[in-house]
Amino acid sequence: MSQPLRVIFAGTPDFSVAPLQALLDSEHQVIAVYTQPDRPAGRGRKLTASPVKQLALQHNIPVYQPLTLKDPDAQAEVAALNADVMIVVAYGLILPQAVLEMPKYGCLNIHASLLPRWRGAAPIQRAIQAGDEKTGVTIMQMDVGLDTGDMLYKTETAIQPEDSAQSLHDRLMTMGAEALIATLNDLQELQDEAQKQDESQVTYAEKLSKAEAQIDWSQEADSLQRLIQAFNPWPVAFCDFEGKPLRIWQARLPQADELNNEAFDKTAPAGTVQLVNKAGIWIQTGNGILCLQTLQAAGKKAMPAYDFAQSRQLQGQKLQ
Repeated sequence: MSQPLRVIFAGTPDFSVAPLQALLDSEHQVIAVYTQPDRPAGRGRKLTASPVKQLALQHNIPVYQPLTLKDPDAQAEVAALNADVMIVVAYGLILPQAVLEMPKYGCLNIHASLLPRWRGAAPIQRAIQAGDEKTGVTIMQMDVGLDTGDMLYKTETAIQPEDSAQSLHDRLMTMGAEALIATLNDLQELQDEAQKQDESQVTYAEKLSKAEAQIDWSQEADSLQRLIQAFNPWPVAFCDFEGKPLRIWQARLPQADELNNEAFDKTAPAGTVQLVNKAGIWIQTGNGILCLQTLQAAGKKAMPAYDFAQSRQLQGQKLQ
């Protein structure tokens, strides 16, 4: 773009902070920030501003926190800002058609997947859980559908076996910020060359639930390992140990040479502790061995699995 853009930024959680900071560091002008209303947080349930609001206030940017953008007064506020473009990153409110059309260049969204794969609420976690080899960020021209708009810019990254949802979130957050600035700097040309999404390739990233974080040891080891990594840091995979939940923060699959250990009884029931050593706690699954590396007992802090095992006779026990 030959001229800096007047930008409205709409976002709420940590994932939105890096793109907002990138805008503040750029030549573009952030004229207003939209974010969710302050929510109770912490043990005292004190009303707390979102990470995006906190950053906006540090830079003396006007902050708007409507309960809905369907309200005529809220829409009038957006229109009065006379923005060139609105950037939406994990904002949490639906943008009606009227709002989508208000900025000169419309509304853009940073989505943490390679659309049309993983539209919806939990694209980072679902990509890990499904065993995808790669994911990335898509900058999309928003329409009224759920992540259905035309694609302007994509960038990708490999998903590593050790990636948790947190580590992948952090990487994509930085990539999204860089992709946003690249898109804005070439916006008109990218809009002219926008690509439609292939509806035959669509998958949906359903919202996570605590119930699906419960481990079923009869599943295959690789599926369980991906679930554990995908649900870190929330809702955190867990099993039952001595009548209480045991949270599993990290696990890995064995190397080929580790499977030759004579302690492994391949006929043991799923959930049986086959071995305890400094590498972790080795569990028999429905198909294969899984090494638990970081655990958290009820009321305790997370710790290495080997440390957890020191005061307990685990070998041969069956986790539920």
